[in-house]
Amino acid sequence: MEECKIKNMYDLDQTIAKELFYGKTYPWEVLPFIGDFLKELGEKLDPDIYEKRGENIWIAKSARIYDAANICGSCIIGENTEVRPGAFIRGNAIVGSDCVVGNSTELKNVILFNHVQVPHYNYVGDSVLGYYSHMGAGSITSNVKSDKTLVVVKDKNEGEEIATGLKKFGAMLGDHVEVGCNSVMNPGTVICPGTNVYPLSSVRGVIPANHIFKNKDEIVEKKL
Repeated sequence: MEECKIKNMYDLDQTIAKELFYGKTYPWEVLPFIGDFLKELGEKLDPDIYEKRGENIWIAKSARIYDAANICGSCIIGENTEVRPGAFIRGNAIVGSDCVVGNSTELKNVILFNHVQVPHYNYVGDSVLGYYSHMGAGSITSNVKSDKTLVVVKDKNEGEEIATGLKKFGAMLGDHVEVGCNSVMNPGTVICPGTNVYPLSSVRGVIPANHIFKNKDEIVEKKL
């Protein structure tokens, strides 16, 4: 599971939440702590850059929030980020700078690093999306197993498993991950940096870095 470790998944300088990852090995370990960390961080933000717009809601003054967006839970929204009409942020969301949260996109208990785009009809729950990652239209994270059991991260290539102890766990997307339209990341998905996922994919388990996921039986290394 070496590729899944925080140090190999993310450039922590590209998130305002970098301190939350300190002392942890795998990125999903931050999920239970996002809410409390957000509230502590919000009170320390520079008032020249951020303004408080509600209970535990801090939004950068340079961010563009459309009137039809619905922000009803604790969040931090970074500089120059755009939250488009119909977006629904319902709690414990740390959204970086220069991001796009688009039409009918829902966020819940997430960290979006800088330059993340979830621009069209996306559901992102209990997930971490790395620097410059992008989810195509209609792609979603599924964050609860159908049998409601605890999520286990499985790396079939290495024959390894890690019990997370979490009931809710969507996806960990590394830096520069591209997810094709109308794809589903099943609970416990980890997509390592630089990997592309074909449209209409159903993804589960650990997908290695710098690969192309065509289907579960065809995951090929990129020719760089």
